[in-house]
Amino acid sequence: MKLTGFYPVIGTAKLRESHAFYTRLLGFETTFEADWYVSLRRPEAPGYELALLDHTHPTVPAGHRVPAQGLLLNFEVEDVDAEWDRLVTAEGLPPVLELRSEDFGQRHFIVSDPNGVLIDVITPITPTEEYRDQYVTG
Repeated sequence: MKLTGFYPVIGTAKLRESHAFYTRLLGFETTFEADWYVSLRRPEAPGYELALLDHTHPTVPAGHRVPAQGLLLNFEVEDVDAEWDRLVTAEGLPPVLELRSEDFGQRHFIVSDPNGVLIDVITPITPTEEYRDQYVTG
């Protein structure tokens, strides 16, 4: 399969709130907007795309028209501490997981979007020796 694009589509009952969350807080821009679907991308990295879809829309097969559940989106950033200050301290987003460093090589925290989709904000750090050999190189 030769891909020409790949992006997640979040089925949501909160299309407007989600649109505002991803554009205002996470820096996405709108590339298409309808009352049932919004397409987003990062302006500095057009390959980073995300879409939001009214979960009840007929384009979703019957029996699958439910809001997203159990979804975790990872956002790797240069300075996770600065993002903690911006999103949690300044914006007041409640953390689902407090800012911390993990032995497996991440400093991160987790918040959620209006749908309950988890947003894991991460800066890679050096893993402990226990985890170092588990990384595949090349």
